Amino acid sequence: MTKIIKLISTPLLSLLMLMSLTSFGNAETTVSAEVGFIFNTLLFLICGFLVMFMAAGFAMLESGMVTSKSVSVICAKNIGLYAISGIMFWLVGYNLAYGIPEGGYIGNFVPWSDASALEKGYSDGSDWFFQMVFCATTVSICSGAMAERIKLWPFFLFAAILAGVIYPIVMGWQWGGGWLAEIGFSDFAGSTLVHSTGGAAALAGIMILGPRYGRFTKAGVPTPIKPFAASSIPLVTIGVFVLWLGWFGFNGGSQLALGSFADAVSISTIFINTNLAACGGVLAAAVVTRLMFGKTDVVQMLNGAIGGLVAITAEPLAPSPLTAILIGAVGGVIVVFGTKLLFSYKLDDVVGAIPAHLLSGIWGTLAVPLTNSDATFSAQLIGVISINVFVFIVSYIVWSVLNSLVGITLSKEAQSKGTDVTETGVIAYAIRD
Repeated sequence: MTKIIKLISTPLLSLLMLMSLTSFGNAETTVSAEVGFIFNTLLFLICGFLVMFMAAGFAMLESGMVTSKSVSVICAKNIGLYAISGIMFWLVGYNLAYGIPEGGYIGNFVPWSDASALEKGYSDGSDWFFQMVFCATTVSICSGAMAERIKLWPFFLFAAILAGVIYPIVMGWQWGGGWLAEIGFSDFAGSTLVHSTGGAAALAGIMILGPRYGRFTKAGVPTPIKPFAASSIPLVTIGVFVLWLGWFGFNGGSQLALGSFADAVSISTIFINTNLAACGGVLAAAVVTRLMFGKTDVVQMLNGAIGGLVAITAEPLAPSPLTAILIGAVGGVIVVFGTKLLFSYKLDDVVGAIPAHLLSGIWGTLAVPLTNSDATFSAQLIGVISINVFVFIVSYIVWSVLNSLVGITLSKEAQSKGTDVTETGVIAYAIRD
């Protein structure tokens, strides 16, 4: 009898306890300051390592898009730029962005230091990590565009300047409370601040660098680089899926809080819109390439996903699901036509980073007022122009100086042998009998 009573009473007591907890939770509208601190910090850390995993996605995408004789250098560039970004953002970058006076233009050249306090609402360290991986993403965008003909160490020098100075300055104009924030510019997670910045720096670089030998005929028609270009479409596809996954951290974490019902619902909405925009970009690129070229271009579909993700990044919360699809679809179309535009100027962007990041980022930022009534087209236009012009001009100067001092372009002979041979001495793919 005792056993039967215990058997019945245990689940009943558990149920009563659960009901009491549930009723308490319904009555409590906010969590304590310490619990909020923990949830917000956890959001930064989890979303931060999702964004960090995008570094692997970029490495895979770029490795698959280049020829088989240049894969090891891509791997070296991606792990190198991530390490450089981490050190430079700690050394000067964070405080250049967040040490800026209200409405100002530039912060302080001092290293980051931890000043965590409960009233701040999150750990300083978690915020530094979350912002650092955004910085690394910006630098990663340059890597693929300039592949197969740039010298490794000049690229590392530029990566240090972009991560430590150029990106933090424009980041501070908005997210650090600088002058763009004062005029009402809105860029939720960085369509322009991150993606257009990386794209503008890459555009300046490829203009100084020139195309790969053999990329264009004398008539200016683009031709595939041999042998084996691109080296692995499956690897590119996996890379895009990794980037797609990381984007949930990119956009979701930019809500900056997870301590309330409203925040949880908002992050869920951001995830949905981010996903749907990428879907729209993929299908739009598929349809356009089929209609224009008679074949469905898988590379453009993959870049269409990125174009859609970049476009929705400026405002992933306000749009309806259908609007998110349409914003992403326009990003996918921009990728296709942006690629043709670069070809017309004989600009060699190996992975399509400039159409996907620079041009789609501009579109996504300008589209913000369509769904966010607090944003104005004039403020968005000022932000887009000022950021891209500043980044392009400064990057062009830095690339020009590096080119004059040490040279940034590999010789025709070095490109023919492959950058794996000339830059790292490690062959990624060896064909054996």
